[in-house]
Amino acid sequence: MNYKFLDKVNYPSDLRTLSINDLDKVSEELRYYLIETVSQCGGHFGASLGSVELTIALHYSYNTPYDKIVWDVGHQCYGHKVITGRKNELVTIRQKDGLHPFPSRKENEYDTFSVGHSSTSISAALGMSLAGKNSNKNFYTVAVIGDGGLSAGMAYEALNHMGSSDQDILVILNDNEMSISPNVGAMNNYLTKILSSKIYSTVKEGSKNILKQVPPFDKVANKTEGHIKGLFAPGMLFEEMGINYYGPIDGHDTKFLVKTLKNLKKIKGPKLLHVVTKKGKGYLPAESDPVKYHAVPKFNKDEGVLKGNNKKYIYSDVFDDWLCKIAENDKRVFAITPAMREGSSLVNFSKSFPERYIDVGIAEQHAVTLAAGLACENQKPIVCIYSTFLQRAYDQLIHDVALQDLDVLFAVDRSGFSGNDGETHTGVFDLSFSRCIPNLIIMTPSCPEICQDMLHTGYLYPGPAIVRYPKESVEELPNKKEFQKIEIGKAKEIIKGKNIVFLCFGTLLDKAKRIAEKYNCSCIDMRFVKPLDEQLIKKYAKDNSLIISIEDNMLAGGAGSAVLEFLSKEEIKIDFLSFGSKDEFPQHASRDEQLIDSNISEENIEKLVKEYIKNNNLLSISDSSNIKDD
Repeated sequence: MNYKFLDKVNYPSDLRTLSINDLDKVSEELRYYLIETVSQCGGHFGASLGSVELTIALHYSYNTPYDKIVWDVGHQCYGHKVITGRKNELVTIRQKDGLHPFPSRKENEYDTFSVGHSSTSISAALGMSLAGKNSNKNFYTVAVIGDGGLSAGMAYEALNHMGSSDQDILVILNDNEMSISPNVGAMNNYLTKILSSKIYSTVKEGSKNILKQVPPFDKVANKTEGHIKGLFAPGMLFEEMGINYYGPIDGHDTKFLVKTLKNLKKIKGPKLLHVVTKKGKGYLPAESDPVKYHAVPKFNKDEGVLKGNNKKYIYSDVFDDWLCKIAENDKRVFAITPAMREGSSLVNFSKSFPERYIDVGIAEQHAVTLAAGLACENQKPIVCIYSTFLQRAYDQLIHDVALQDLDVLFAVDRSGFSGNDGETHTGVFDLSFSRCIPNLIIMTPSCPEICQDMLHTGYLYPGPAIVRYPKESVEELPNKKEFQKIEIGKAKEIIKGKNIVFLCFGTLLDKAKRIAEKYNCSCIDMRFVKPLDEQLIKKYAKDNSLIISIEDNMLAGGAGSAVLEFLSKEEIKIDFLSFGSKDEFPQHASRDEQLIDSNISEENIEKLVKEYIKNNNLLSISDSSNIKDD
């Protein structure tokens, strides 16, 4: 396609040189550019297509980057990246050393706030607005938040503060009736009610009258009949909070968006503009199936994302297989998710056991305390949550579950290195922040079969338990008719060798096994981070000269730290090497690339083993041919 207008736009300042009548063409070209590019590289797709016109209107109406636009989550920001100097780099997004998956302050001055988790935009924008006032800077501040993000309590905390202030700040509610999974809850029902209202005839005149109260709006008011459904009573929720509500308006009418935004700049105080968009706008397959097209791999733009003939399974599917089998025979089992039905592989469960499937929306704190309440009444709640999102419910994990020693199982998905979503979605902290919590047991499966047995162990355990597993492919689902209970705190000896012992936590076991076999080392599948198999550690520490721990968690406070704490307590002196995530946030790349960057590659581990064997004259334990310098 010939990008007649988009080729002229490298930065928002270029955009603002164009006529308002040219903006529809820019939007059309930008949408096609996104389809063309993302089909080549994959990435977050549907939300970006739906926010094209809004993105253009915002940068056209405001003097960015002096004026501040704060995006929520950032799934919708590909268009924003294109027109803020990163057009030619978009094809590298989410790849190692390529564009960041989400807005990042380290990447670009137009990215005013680094995001990835939801519901932060209003708080951050309000902070910026207060800072501008204190510094006598007259910049405008806009927070863009989706209807899914508005389901989180943090958003309402910020709105409450915003409404009690006199800050000149605009919140744009981008209402596409879709987050990742279908939106749930009273707020979503409220917004749906607005959109389906039959009081348009009343709204038409009412909105005109309101708009006419402000001189800049008097001309726009005459056009509201064809452009908006109302500026009216359904906004009373925000009005009662002290926030002036406007809308809803058509989020795909670029000209009207611009006119509305420019007029709203003249109205002081806290404001909320309700904008209605369609996720996947302009690409029929994405419009028809917004869940499937939320995030996509590379695809043929003419054919869409095709279903593969050979299904690739991941650990989430292993969990789903176990969960559905257990729920058939135990009506106490509830599955709770914070808006991640598809991501956590709960589709089958939600269809088979709808009365025991609970999607709380983007409300991780509520999810955990809800589970605590269920457990108080002898139910068996299973919280299905990504490691990165469990961070948001840390207080509830400690105070509401562990403190009361309640029977809640946490299926912690995307643990360890999470791959292309990068630093905001990495799962390398959960062992460190959960290991210190009393009453909690923590399990790290090394393979799909053990994962299901550990889930079953956590299910049978009468207290809080975590089973953490990565976003990692598996060849096939386990064909288990019965699940085994694992003895709490009991590790498994895999290989018995000499002088060097590997203590492995999780799916990195295979790397250690291959090295142990090659160099006649011992290898143990530790299985439990808490409680540790202390007796086995003591036994191997007595009979060996080096312990090597391996985990896909931060080294600080992780499983290796737990082993060192035990050795110190027992006053056992032994050489020790610990492999885990370095003291930095893992950057976006494939999981394998992230492991290499943290020096947890099989090659690096083997190199250090060879060096230790040579330096300590342990050649007798191995074929000397394996120890030669590379």
